[in-house]
Amino acid sequence: MDQKRILITGASGFIGSTMVDRALERGYETWAGIRSGSSRRYLQDERIRLIDLPYDNREKLAEQLREQAEREGPFDAVIHAAGLTKARRKEDFDRVNYRYTRHLAEALAETGALSGAFVLLSSLSVMGPGDETGYTPFRADSAPRPNTAYGKSKLKAENCLKEMHDFPYLILRPTGVYGPRDRDYLILMKAMKNGLDVGAGFRKQILTFIHSRDLAEAIFILLEKGIRRKTYFIADGDCYTDREFNTIVREVLHSKQVLRLRLPLWIVKPAAVVSEKTAALLGRVTTFNSDKYHIMKQRNWSCDIRPLQEDTGFVPRWRLREGVEMTAAWYRKEGWL
Repeated sequence: MDQKRILITGASGFIGSTMVDRALERGYETWAGIRSGSSRRYLQDERIRLIDLPYDNREKLAEQLREQAEREGPFDAVIHAAGLTKARRKEDFDRVNYRYTRHLAEALAETGALSGAFVLLSSLSVMGPGDETGYTPFRADSAPRPNTAYGKSKLKAENCLKEMHDFPYLILRPTGVYGPRDRDYLILMKAMKNGLDVGAGFRKQILTFIHSRDLAEAIFILLEKGIRRKTYFIADGDCYTDREFNTIVREVLHSKQVLRLRLPLWIVKPAAVVSEKTAALLGRVTTFNSDKYHIMKQRNWSCDIRPLQEDTGFVPRWRLREGVEMTAAWYRKEGWL
């Protein structure tokens, strides 16, 4: 049997590089899509084949993919993990998360460079605010109502794929992804280790998580089952209040004395706007912006993963406490924590 060929975009990043690792473990001929200036820190395996795709130029992209397919054969699958989670300008989200996705999907379809599924790594953020009274989980038939520039750009990318006739998409909406190499949850862990637990709002917040390696496993199960043209939420199936999550992190880090501060949303909102405008003036990107305010404000991040479980039998390996312990151990080993 011929070795299956897979392209993973955004391969230098936290999630993309985790996908590359899993693809190699499962015996795929693995192509890592990276830009010329991207770090190759997590792409040292000599089996990895690197490719730089010009997403901003649809014609050049199609030409490169056509030549690639003629020379190497089509990709059996594409995992599109490339994208922006923060940006200096809101229009950058549309350019990268929507327009570049459209260019890649259309070029693959036009050139015959894809023989299997195109997996879009979308986000639970496409759903926007949910039920913040009864805390009903988002379901497959829940209508998306994104309230962030990031979520809106991801939803536009989703809708673009759905509108392409017979295009073999798989749309995945993971909740909060954590694990080795991630720097977002590292910020929280560092603060907790230094004795500070800061949150926004006073009402209960329901959080959900998925370990990066479980996310990768779910994706490859879907690919190898041949599932197409479906959309799934991906989480580990458990829900936690923000207090429960922070308690787990504190216990894993053995932080005995932690100052717990809860800031009212009416303070957080203008602070986020000021942070965003200041970063723009300085030509920088900041994590604390108006999008982040909406994320902090949202009280319900629960989602129904039963369709995924019923279609694949997916069972997560990493529950939150064990996953946080493993991630913290990795941070310490790397000198990050």
